[in-house]
Amino acid sequence: MADLPVNLSAATRTNLLALTKTTSLIGKTQERLSTGLKVNSAIDNAISFFQARSLNDRATDLKNLKDDIDIGVSTLETAVSGIETIQSIVSQMKGLAIAAKGDADAVNRSKAAIQFNDLRGQLDNLANDSSFRGTNLIKGANNNLKVAFSEDGSSTLTVTGIASDSSGLSLAVAAGNFATDANIDTAINDLDSALTTLRSTASSLGTNAAVMSLRLDFTSNLINSLEGGAGKLVNADLNAESAALLTLQTRQQLGTIGLSIAQQSEQSILRLF
Repeated sequence: MADLPVNLSAATRTNLLALTKTTSLIGKTQERLSTGLKVNSAIDNAISFFQARSLNDRATDLKNLKDDIDIGVSTLETAVSGIETIQSIVSQMKGLAIAAKGDADAVNRSKAAIQFNDLRGQLDNLANDSSFRGTNLIKGANNNLKVAFSEDGSSTLTVTGIASDSSGLSLAVAAGNFATDANIDTAINDLDSALTTLRSTASSLGTNAAVMSLRLDFTSNLINSLEGGAGKLVNADLNAESAALLTLQTRQQLGTIGLSIAQQSEQSILRLF
């Protein structure tokens, strides 16, 4: 037996269409509330969707650069700290040399020479240990640091390593156990030269660290701006969506009641015949 066609009145059909539309809107509103996005796919708004994706993609690229910049800052700060400590050691070595020159006793001078050489060894150990993630800017000139600031690599900063161990600073062991004033004077002159070099190195590394820190802050702010711009394109206003959902649910309830009333009215009319 063939199915009989179902005939709906104009009022019922209108109520059904309105109820279907309201149900669809409720589904979309609930999706926005669950995801926090008003644009969940290109179907919702192709222009906003792809613009937001482009902004987020660039932000992701910059985050990778930011990590490298952050490592660069730490590498430079480690080098600066090492240089400052080496300066302190060199100053102590100079103090020993000056004290030895003021003491004519050969035994005391020999003891001072031993302490001098011990400090020189500590200086070398410190220079060797002043590395960050495998990069040591004060151990030797071949250890360089290059950091990219832009995605295409067009903006970079290269820091050339400066050997700041005893060899790089031309600091020899105590000659002749400081037996003569001439030996001590030579050591003092070398130490003065080393201190001048260390001050210059500290200034250069500090300047580069400051530049890199500024770029780190700039990159962080740029990432926030890009992500904020993307959010404005696709993020939902949760307060507005919650209010809209309440309105739609009320409309749905009223629509269901209206449909029921329309059907009851039609049945009442049919009973008259």
